[in-house]
Amino acid sequence: MRKLPEPTEQEINEGPQTVSFQIANGNTRQGCILQTRFPTKLQAQKYLLTNWPIIERMARNALAAGTFEGGQIKLVMV
Repeated sequence: MRKLPEPTEQEINEGPQTVSFQIANGNTRQGCILQTRFPTKLQAQKYLLTNWPIIERMARNALAAGTFEGGQIKLVMV
């Protein structure tokens, strides 16, 4: 298994990374944001892909509940 690269100085200064994704909502797309604790974008994206079924379910539950902020569903990694 290959190691992930160390965070750059810019990534360290930016702090935890967010990953944007979309889910289908009928004939439209719903924008979603996942706030992670990871220092690099690559690590955050890998987390999203690895845990996609759970994250998608959480996003769909938020969509059904009407939980939006600024027109987007915002999820936070705990």
